[in-house]
Amino acid sequence: MKISISTQGHNDIINLTPEIEKLVKKSGVKEGMVYLFVTGSTAALTTLEYESGLIEDLQMVLEKIVPEGVDYKHHQRWSDHNGAAHLRAALMKPDLIIPIENGELTLGTWQQVVLIDFDERPRTREIIIKVSKVD
Repeated sequence: MKISISTQGHNDIINLTPEIEKLVKKSGVKEGMVYLFVTGSTAALTTLEYESGLIEDLQMVLEKIVPEGVDYKHHQRWSDHNGAAHLRAALMKPDLIIPIENGELTLGTWQQVVLIDFDERPRTREIIIKVSKVD
């Protein structure tokens, strides 16, 4: 399965949880796992409490760790300006595995699955989703 998500770039954080929950229910898997993978080298998947304060905090921390305004060598080689996006994605990760129990994602009370697009422009991101039964 694949889903496509339109993003704005620049640390755009999108909650994927409702869409993933629908796909898990539709699969009929009661005990297993869901594997998620975002294609591309300037985006990542993670979990967090999806609320505006924490979203702003994460964006602030990412800007401190890997600022967008630096002239990265990647810019010089490719004549673009998304070096920070590549570095941020490398520090995060492109994939997640979440257990399924009783037909539901096993997430904490406030834990949500999110896509983060670090690129410097709007994009359409493709997330590959594999739901597997575990015996």
